[in-house]
Amino acid sequence: MLLLGLPVLLFALITWQVVADGPLVGADERLSRALVHPDGTSELLADLGNVQVAVPVLAVALACAARHGRATGMDRWWLPPAAAAVTMLLVPALVAPLKEWTDRPGTPAVPPAVGYYPSGHTATAVVAYGAATLLLLPLLGSAVLRRALVLLCAALVLGVSFGLVRRGYHWPLDVVASWCLGAVLLVCLSLVVSRSTRRSSAGTPSRRTGPS
Repeated sequence: MLLLGLPVLLFALITWQVVADGPLVGADERLSRALVHPDGTSELLADLGNVQVAVPVLAVALACAARHGRATGMDRWWLPPAAAAVTMLLVPALVAPLKEWTDRPGTPAVPPAVGYYPSGHTATAVVAYGAATLLLLPLLGSAVLRRALVLLCAALVLGVSFGLVRRGYHWPLDVVASWCLGAVLLVCLSLVVSRSTRRSSAGTPSRRTGPS
């Protein structure tokens, strides 16, 4: 419950501050002014959160997980990939109404507009790369490879987040709110993936014959 409750509470707090123009917003704007420094690197990192980049990565993970599940005879092998795809589809379904409702203006580094909260690029990166990691982890037999995959996922998400703030595409709170939103979605997805894996393991008969 803590894994779900903490990001939900933090997201609610940030959203309340954004809508009410609370003291966190002032601190957020001051932090943004100190961090913004548009350059080519920040632009490149921000682009890693584009749908055209992140979603194909998830699509490859979906295909690998589905193929592995079928090849090993996993019960309901289609469930984890399907759940991951639905989780990805929930990102625009949740982010778009929130952008319209909060109507937050952008930073001085972008043309005057509204609808910047929460960050769609950050949410896309968190869910796409996070879901791909959750699907691929059970396929890796080495603890070193699993650790490397988790670190790669974290590096991609943090890189996108840094690029968006550094380039001035988003306020820091826009990014943090999307971390919270993505965390809630990924926790729910991890429950589906872990239960499916446990059920498959429990239902797989042992190949050993004879007395133990």
